[in-house]
Amino acid sequence: MAIRDITLGQYFPGESVIHRLDPRVKIIATLAFLVSLFFIKSFSFFAFAAVCLAICIKLSGVPFKFMAKGLKAIMLLILLTMVVNMLFTPGEVVIFSIWKITITKEGIYRAFFMAIRLVLLIFGSSLLTLTTKPIALTDGLERLMSPLSKLGLPAHELAMMMTIALRFIPTLLDETDKIMKAQTARGADFENGNLKEKAKALIPLLVPLFVSAFRIASDLAMAMEARCYHGGSGRTRMNEMKMKSSDAWAFVLLVVYFAAIIVSRRFDLF
Repeated sequence: MAIRDITLGQYFPGESVIHRLDPRVKIIATLAFLVSLFFIKSFSFFAFAAVCLAICIKLSGVPFKFMAKGLKAIMLLILLTMVVNMLFTPGEVVIFSIWKITITKEGIYRAFFMAIRLVLLIFGSSLLTLTTKPIALTDGLERLMSPLSKLGLPAHELAMMMTIALRFIPTLLDETDKIMKAQTARGADFENGNLKEKAKALIPLLVPLFVSAFRIASDLAMAMEARCYHGGSGRTRMNEMKMKSSDAWAFVLLVVYFAAIIVSRRFDLF
């Protein structure tokens, strides 16, 4: 897996209908989609959720291959989740048994169920960051959390921190890639050896990566101060967010989708 294969936190420029949606609508839709995945109890409705997500990806104009690259970063987690569920899920129909290891039909079902849920979680969350500019994401989060400011919570600061954290993911990955290439040119080996040796080889990356992270954070702070940046009350925006007819239709479709998931769980459909 290449470091650049991680797509979470990246922005894919475009002028699609998904790109043009209000960031508040996209944030709410993403949260609703992620929550709905935990209500689904059957593969048939996972297929329904996957089709809905595939339509959104098609409308966004983001290449599916580009999004699929993000799965490489969590492939080990997916496989580990499948193995754990396969080995430790009790069941009545035994498929394979040796010593204390027993694999049941229910365990296999559970393993694939969790794997599909993880894949859809990654695709759904990646679509938000790939189609929303960081500044728009900040404004959307701030608007959605603005009621919390009445309780004394700094809505703008919280939104800014969350957005910067997301934006730093691809930046730090690029820095890691540069450091690995530099050390490889000096004779470091990150590809060969067993798992323990590969883990030890990554230790020398930590110090320069932390130094680079603090340097980037310092540069960002200086840039914000040089531009007299201040958040909270009194801050104006170049582009004010306004709901359009496309946002209203997106809300309607979201309600229909979520209602279908709730009804299927309530009445055990499919």
